[in-house]
Amino acid sequence: MDPIADFITAIRNGYLSKKEKVVMPLTKTNLAIGQILAQKGYLISAVKSADGNSIELVLHYLPKGGAVLTGIKRISKPGVRRYVAADSLPHTLSGAGISIISTSAGIKTDSEARKAHLGGEVICQVW
Repeated sequence: MDPIADFITAIRNGYLSKKEKVVMPLTKTNLAIGQILAQKGYLISAVKSADGNSIELVLHYLPKGGAVLTGIKRISKPGVRRYVAADSLPHTLSGAGISIISTSAGIKTDSEARKAHLGGEVICQVW
């Protein structure tokens, strides 16, 4: 029972099956991760649905049909949590991707956490 892993898997499977959008249950964490992915250009949008019980993720594709998001990987799992200090935040593909970190100030990208000098739990890496 890992809702974040389910969220990541739904996004990955949506891109693999060339879906236009993916609908997932609404949680604060899912919404925050979706909004970060939309802000960074991996998704077109991540918004609450009209009924307020789910989140709609509109997937982003290149003009020739390829997916913008080529990989997403869950790092910290319920069985093995991965915490890092602010000075040892991971770089995904030497800066070509992003890491999403759960900090004391909310869910942030690795670069935002570095600027705020915050460490935390590494949720996932995206490239």
